[in-house]
Amino acid sequence: MSELRYNIITRDWVIIASERAKRPSDFRKPRLEKAPLPKYRNDCPFCPGNEGDRSDETFRLGGADSWRTRVMYNKFPALVPTVKKERQISHPHRRISGYGVHEVIVKHPDHNTCIALMKYNEVEDIIRTYRSRYIDIQKMPDIEAITIFKNHGQAAGTSQEHPHSQLIATPIVPHHIRDILENAISCHDVTGECMFCQMLEQELAGKKRLVFETEYFVAFMPYAEISPFVTLIFPRRHSASFDEIADVEISDLAMNLKIVLNKLYVGLDNPDFNYTIRSAPVNEKWRESFHWYVSVIPRITSPAGFELGSGMSINASIPEESAEFLRRIKV
Repeated sequence: MSELRYNIITRDWVIIASERAKRPSDFRKPRLEKAPLPKYRNDCPFCPGNEGDRSDETFRLGGADSWRTRVMYNKFPALVPTVKKERQISHPHRRISGYGVHEVIVKHPDHNTCIALMKYNEVEDIIRTYRSRYIDIQKMPDIEAITIFKNHGQAAGTSQEHPHSQLIATPIVPHHIRDILENAISCHDVTGECMFCQMLEQELAGKKRLVFETEYFVAFMPYAEISPFVTLIFPRRHSASFDEIADVEISDLAMNLKIVLNKLYVGLDNPDFNYTIRSAPVNEKWRESFHWYVSVIPRITSPAGFELGSGMSINASIPEESAEFLRRIKV
């Protein structure tokens, strides 16, 4: 029988439509046959040798001609650091100048790879690069929130084949993050505990929705996942801000993230997906109530009329069955 489940992080009610549920393998979408991607493309701005004058580069791991990761300002930025933050209010209209940071993180020299296929040390380089840019950018004036995200595939919004992520730092806290933070604060005020730590403890005890766990991180599907195969990766150690990740935890997160994405790659035939690092706002990183995590969202379904009209989600997969499906995949 179908049921409504409550997501304690977002306060969303989700319909788990068991009456119309599909088997986990049914979400595997055969891809159109395409020619394999080359290791290098002379028209790709992210491939080695095509970097130009590098005046827009902000960070690099490796040498000038043997880099492992590179970071540069986005050529078509949503926000720029070269203007001042200025607020204007003309009721009911409000605006802030387009101050902020928008960077591209090139994750590997090879054009034809992805995290699921990389070596563990290569994924470590990516996470280490994320941390370095996060630490530097949070020191900038008027930066309130930093979002690191990855778009993989057309349905996820990617515009470049070469493996890359993006970072956008904003002069305000997006309402979605603010809502989660305020919910976490309210829960902590009532119970004296972190709701994320409570969730992690329950998932480890029940084990039904666990996907993969390592010494410092746990990957699981939430009890009320908004769409099929959504997977959260929580640090076991309570910490509100991503930049506080330790070196030993970077290695462990690299293993966890690679395994989860590899399981999706094999089990669902390389689906389109987004992942994002959800961290406390820059000026709220001291909060005992918040707990940073990675959210992996496969883009294998699309919202329809009910979702758009009500703001609720209908999920035609059962999280416990989806988690078991991924656990069984050997990678």
